[in-house]
Amino acid sequence: MQEFVQASKDWLTVFQLPSYAPDLNPQEGIWSLVKRTIGNLAAANLDQLARAVRRSLKQIQYRPHLIDGCLASTGLIMDG
Repeated sequence: MQEFVQASKDWLTVFQLPSYAPDLNPQEGIWSLVKRTIGNLAAANLDQLARAVRRSLKQIQYRPHLIDGCLASTGLIMDG
């Protein structure tokens, strides 16, 4: 890969990103909120778990301040 990058420097720009950076990923914050709501759920089957996750996501959807908080914790800026 490095040989290809070196051979293509005239038209290719490569940015090194962290291999795993959950602190830069706003959906990690959302899943953290979901896990808090279903943390003590003893689901009888996968359908019950899926319903609980959907219900939790729906509740978060109607609380934009939670979503804004997850975005703010990443340091990402949203214009609009």
